[in-house]
Amino acid sequence: MSTDFSLRDPLPGVMEQLSHRWSPRAFTKTSIEPEVLARIIDAARFAPSCFNAQPWRFYTSNDSTFADYLALLVDANQVWAKDAAVIGFLAAKKNFEHNGKPNAHSAFDSGAAWMSMVLQAQQEGLHCHGMAGIHKDAARTFFTLDDNSEEVIMAFVIGKHGNTDALPEPLRAKEVPSPRKKLDEIWLAK
Repeated sequence: MSTDFSLRDPLPGVMEQLSHRWSPRAFTKTSIEPEVLARIIDAARFAPSCFNAQPWRFYTSNDSTFADYLALLVDANQVWAKDAAVIGFLAAKKNFEHNGKPNAHSAFDSGAAWMSMVLQAQQEGLHCHGMAGIHKDAARTFFTLDDNSEEVIMAFVIGKHGNTDALPEPLRAKEVPSPRKKLDEIWLAK
């Protein structure tokens, strides 16, 4: 299955792995070998973080918990996420372990870990799709997180890209790598 990246316009020399990263919704129901999933999550360990705190915590489904994880997503995401191989959640420790003080950068650092994980998944021939459409309170309860010290950041799926025709009609049009803002819109050099 060939993906059209013509809406993307990276400058010469930008790594193709970055410009070809995208978040499909069409997945083929398949499994991921445990050692492959371990490598994907392991890649997150090497992300930078403030004071090397590594505040991120990844939770991933297995065959027996997949339906429980799916139920933690809003209905609109459940429609397509049901075909992914793995559903996961990313949470962050709100405080530094070394001194107990608030870590204002824990969500930012967790985002860096997420990107490392996504790039490793891509290297493995898989795709990820991150989601904000989740039931945060239910997820916090399901993972027994302490609201004072832990925060649910997002959910994600990992899997093999599937047939776009299997998606409901409104989602089919979105099943292309989206264009990016122009460089001068995000880079304000003064």
